[in-house]
Amino acid sequence: MIALPVLWLYGASGVGKTTVAWEVFVQLARVGAPTGYVDIDQIGMCYAPPTPRHWAPEPDTDPGRHRLKARTLDAVVANFRDAGARFLVVPGVTDPDRGVEADLVPHATVTACRLRAEPAELRRRLAARGRPNDDFTEQLAYADALDRAFPTGLCIDTTGLTVAEVADRVRTRTGWPCPRERVENPSTMRREPDRTPGSILWLCGPAAIGKSTVGWEVYQQVRRAGVHAAFVDLDQIGFHRPIPTDDPGNHRLKAANLAAVWGTFRANGAECLIAVGPLGRPEDMRAYTAALPAATITLCQLRAGQGTLADRAMRRGRGITPAPGLAGDQLIGQPQARLREISDQAARNLDALDGFGDLQVGTDDRPANEIAAEILGRTRWPSPVH
Repeated sequence: MIALPVLWLYGASGVGKTTVAWEVFVQLARVGAPTGYVDIDQIGMCYAPPTPRHWAPEPDTDPGRHRLKARTLDAVVANFRDAGARFLVVPGVTDPDRGVEADLVPHATVTACRLRAEPAELRRRLAARGRPNDDFTEQLAYADALDRAFPTGLCIDTTGLTVAEVADRVRTRTGWPCPRERVENPSTMRREPDRTPGSILWLCGPAAIGKSTVGWEVYQQVRRAGVHAAFVDLDQIGFHRPIPTDDPGNHRLKAANLAAVWGTFRANGAECLIAVGPLGRPEDMRAYTAALPAATITLCQLRAGQGTLADRAMRRGRGITPAPGLAGDQLIGQPQARLREISDQAARNLDALDGFGDLQVGTDDRPANEIAAEILGRTRWPSPVH
């Protein structure tokens, strides 16, 4: 199988990895190049609990989970190929000493490009994210470590540049994607369904319902109970353009990548996984049960009234969101008319899924910790791993 060309943008927080990588992804898709996108940080959320229930954790030989993320990336590369991708764009942090470890991604041809910014500019950008009183010592120290560890090599300073300008420089300096690396024929290999056992709790619902907020709270409560758990946002592992006309939610790719991610996390010690993501139609569930026949998937549908959906959509559109910076947010910056259309469609989706799943939980006028506690109480989740 020909390795898939991967462009990996790395650097410290605030240098623009996510926004620049997304711009490159959009540029390639715009000219008709089948392209995937996955943030390396989104496929590494697998943490041991603060206080284990049954055993003491092994010595942490991968404290930043950088090697875990690289192995997980390799696990999903073939799925992007099967979905038709000819290129894959990847932003994310790396080990400050080793940088991008391309040897851990043998199914890809990795082009690594570091982004940086001057300390004053980094501090300004980090403060603009909503934490103006922090001193950002850790982030600035990491940026300095990268500058010292990699004084030469492919690096682009983003200070004073727009996202589009940086994206243009990245593509010019890397020559990416190089035509001779183009994968003309996607893989036709069909892998066997993943046989990894375990418990997966999937919180589904339309845009602005609160999936990510509630799901992350569930994850934190599970970890505080002493469980080695993992978390994944299905949207963040399913970006590929063009989107198949017969699968508008890209569920086949998401399901395949969920299985790949779960297999890697389980091998790393995870007992269970919390997933969040939309489900447009009941029949979309088939892709996930087929990809994960040995796992127990508990589907929890979050619900809210139309007024609540509209209010949350408007807030997200103005950038008032508990999860800023996620790629592909289709609400931020949209005009009010478009936001109303999205919230109306969300209400219709809820009607179409009424009664579907293992449980339905209302989210109107309720804090995330209360909703999460109800979900865990009603499901008695997670069930033991066998």
